[in-house]
Amino acid sequence: MSSELVIALERAVELCKAHRAEKGVKMFDQCLGCMRFSKDVPEKMSFFKPPNNNGCKIVNRLFEESSKN
Repeated sequence: MSSELVIALERAVELCKAHRAEKGVKMFDQCLGCMRFSKDVPEKMSFFKPPNNNGCKIVNRLFEESSKN
């Protein structure tokens, strides 16, 4: 189902930041590797997968949950 998601880049960034603010970035977490590699550049983050921006399972889950409301 994730491959069918189309998430605007701005929305993906927003969901990612909201998740990190709520949960934090923990050792051995997917977010830790993403943050170290990307240095907060959206085009280097896990969710960046043109054209759909659905490369991160956390952002995908948050997007699906927000779409249901």
